[in-house]
Amino acid sequence: MLSLVFLGAALFFPLKGNMSWYQKIWSMSLACMLSFLHLYQATWGFQLQSAIFLSDSMSVVLISLTLWITLMMFIASQNSVKVVKNSFSLFSVFVLFLNLILIVSFSMSSALLFYFMFEASLIPTLLLILGWGYQPERLQAGMYMMVYTVAASLPLLLMILWTTAELSSSNMMFISLLHKKLSLTEWGWIFLTFLVLTAFLVKLPMFSVHLWLPKAHVEAPVAGSMVLAAILLKLGGYGVLRSYLFFSLYSYPSVIFLLMLSLWGGMMTAIVCFRQIDLKSLIAYSSIGHMSLMLAGAFSLTTWGWGGALTLMLAHGFCSSALFSLANYLYEKSQTRSLYVSKGMLMLLPSLSLWWFLFCVLNMAAPPSINLLGEIMIFPSVIFSSKYCIFPLAAMSFLSALYSMYLYTCSQHGGSPKFFKPFNQVSTPTYTALFLHWIPANFLILKPELTFLWY
Repeated sequence: MLSLVFLGAALFFPLKGNMSWYQKIWSMSLACMLSFLHLYQATWGFQLQSAIFLSDSMSVVLISLTLWITLMMFIASQNSVKVVKNSFSLFSVFVLFLNLILIVSFSMSSALLFYFMFEASLIPTLLLILGWGYQPERLQAGMYMMVYTVAASLPLLLMILWTTAELSSSNMMFISLLHKKLSLTEWGWIFLTFLVLTAFLVKLPMFSVHLWLPKAHVEAPVAGSMVLAAILLKLGGYGVLRSYLFFSLYSYPSVIFLLMLSLWGGMMTAIVCFRQIDLKSLIAYSSIGHMSLMLAGAFSLTTWGWGGALTLMLAHGFCSSALFSLANYLYEKSQTRSLYVSKGMLMLLPSLSLWWFLFCVLNMAAPPSINLLGEIMIFPSVIFSSKYCIFPLAAMSFLSALYSMYLYTCSQHGGSPKFFKPFNQVSTPTYTALFLHWIPANFLILKPELTFLWY
């Protein structure tokens, strides 16, 4: 709760003056440090803080990720928002308000309040896209995002209201009593499964309901892309794991359909990556592939699979956020995101090419990243669930390495175009943001027990 206090203090700092931006950055840094103190607490498991708040190690890890990525958003947006004076005070208020909503979402014990916070996160995200987006199509991208997610969330709202009426409580810990109270047929529970998971699968998103994500990423500013990839997608994964835990969906074999759909959809998404000519669109589609692998681990219904899903969510948050930050820096210099035009960065900025290499390697789950730990945990758990999963898993792993190498070679090799803006030395905040993305994505592998403590 101390991190919430400092976040609130940062939110209500004076909106005028040059120091307010840096005060918010330092306040977020302090909140991050305070949140890390709870990662290694002696007692884990569910801790009922009050009638509203509930915390366990999974929510604590995701809250720390939220605070960390918000700090990275401020640092990465300094050139495009603060330096050019693009309404930076209002921008910082929206970012901190979104951060507050996400922290409360990960801490809710009431399913109804969690749903309200789950939907409220769309409002500041939409305002970030509309206010600081790049292209005129940002209005269409915002409409896609709102229509997809709100329409898919309505069945979940009806389900939560019905459950609350049946149990006279919306507390998540009481929802597991629903199985003892109701005697539905297997088809009824299958329908219940899809009703509950629809909102979260669209938020992730799963293949076949993913069309809103590339549009939103392409039109969003760098901070919007970072929070979409690193945090908002994890809100969907958090909802999937919570639904399994409290609605006891693990006791029904109908989820094998969702397992196969996520695997084959992830393989198709990896193939689609090779057809992308927009840099941010390629990174967005790679996010869908990684979330498909995370879903496969969640649907494998094993402890290793769930631990791998949480690890992959954490790893993807760092990796994808850094890739979008790199893509934004390349766009600021070349004024284009086309892979056919943006070439030869290795000759112009070799130091930045090193960071491209490090994060492309991280994207393909090479050691010593926690991406590798997540895939090592997910692969055997999914294969033991069904032998038919071997081929899509192998294809996803191979194609992930392939499109990561494709992304690096297309942007760094080749002759540089003549219309590039003159390249100055890379600014210190750029290196700072990239370094702070890379360090936890590689060194958290030294504490793998974090992914098992919440079972």
